[in-house]
Amino acid sequence: MSEEILINVTPRETRVALVENGVLQEIFIERTNHQGLVGNICKGRVSRVLPGMEAAFVDIGFERAAFLHVSDIARGVEATADDEVAVPAPPITTLLHDGQEILVQVVKDPLGTKGARLTTNVTIPSRYLVYLPDSVTFGVSVKIEDEAERMRLKEIICQFAEDDEGGYIVRTAAEGVSEEALRRDRLFLQKLWSSVSRRYAAAGASRAVHQDLPLAQRILRDMVGVEVDRVRVDSRESFDKLIEFATEFVPEMVARIEHYPGERPIFDIYSVEDEIQKALARKVQLKSGGYLIFDQTEAMTTIDVNTGAYVGHRNLEETIFKTNLEAAQAIARQLRLRNLGGIIIIDFIDMTSDEHKAQVLRGFERYLERDHAKSQICELSPLGLLEMTRKRTRESLEHVLCSACPTCSGRGSVKTPETVCYEIFRELLREARQYEAQKFLVLASQEVVDLLVDEESTSLAELQTFIGTPIKFQAETLYTQEQFDVVLM
Repeated sequence: MSEEILINVTPRETRVALVENGVLQEIFIERTNHQGLVGNICKGRVSRVLPGMEAAFVDIGFERAAFLHVSDIARGVEATADDEVAVPAPPITTLLHDGQEILVQVVKDPLGTKGARLTTNVTIPSRYLVYLPDSVTFGVSVKIEDEAERMRLKEIICQFAEDDEGGYIVRTAAEGVSEEALRRDRLFLQKLWSSVSRRYAAAGASRAVHQDLPLAQRILRDMVGVEVDRVRVDSRESFDKLIEFATEFVPEMVARIEHYPGERPIFDIYSVEDEIQKALARKVQLKSGGYLIFDQTEAMTTIDVNTGAYVGHRNLEETIFKTNLEAAQAIARQLRLRNLGGIIIIDFIDMTSDEHKAQVLRGFERYLERDHAKSQICELSPLGLLEMTRKRTRESLEHVLCSACPTCSGRGSVKTPETVCYEIFRELLREARQYEAQKFLVLASQEVVDLLVDEESTSLAELQTFIGTPIKFQAETLYTQEQFDVVLM
């Protein structure tokens, strides 16, 4: 498995593409005027406590108040060598009150109409460690499977407890690193936490006291591992900053970071731009001839699998099985590429064989293993639906790059010209009964006007006779198909 990271930098936008075996898998976009908030630490003021929801709204200086649930409020824990037992949450009214100032961290960006999601369980990551100032937890990433290595790392971080308050989690990237490297990370985190504490004491309410790293540096810190062959960046200034950052925190990556000076845009190397455009489409074509339909709504995302032009070679059951297997791989990639989160329902083509169902499910789980977002998959339902959830911490690709259509307001459809014609007829009748007019002028789109004076001309003549008032029409090029106005003359 070869892995490459491409970084495209323009003055107002940074884009990062994760490419595996020459195929785009994930895209990250950060814009100057819409920078992500996840990881930011703020001094918030409680604006409203909601006992019925066991939650509170907290002002952190943005247009919409952020949301803090009682389960995300730091409380004492009793830590053992291998686990921790959380103290049951008391009523939120005993923990917070209106106007209270608290230290909070953003764990989810504002999504749609919802404000940011907060926690008081602050965590500060470095390359190898995550520092937990309000906890006494000492743990190791579950992705480090070697038991001897887990014990070695656990012993090292437990030694930190003698001098530091708080706990530590060892990240996956720490597997095999020296004790000295871990101690350097620990020293960096302690200095950073001291700085955050000083800023919190001096800051006014609803202010950020610590912002996470820019996108390019975050990618190096969080996603780059031994499997990454190289990181290419097309900006000399950003390249210099990445080299400086990597020298201090990810020294093994310095030799793999390259400046890309080519005339051809960096994202054209692996057709990244084309893949982004495809990821915004509702329909995804499969190589076999089948296809997927993605429908993203406020409540959930639904994915429908269809055989399309694929007719198979043996029998219907084999055709369905092959299509579902290919779809499982394509869906796993699209979930990452589109950054779809929340509840996801996949409608695989109905299979009669239990073995085929199990193979499709196992294959889908295997394809999701490289996904950095945590997901939970249920068994296939009796109706053949696969229910799953995928953790959502930032907006989907569609929400970042697109806005609702001004014509249909996001419905995905518009009224037909015929429907609008009959609405105009009803409006003319309503106006004729309420007002005395010498003439009516109807302003509408060209398509609607053409239909009125052509196919609906007989109905129009009958209406004019009935109301006893002449009707004139005027096509407005700027009107949408659904728009019209009736003017009394």
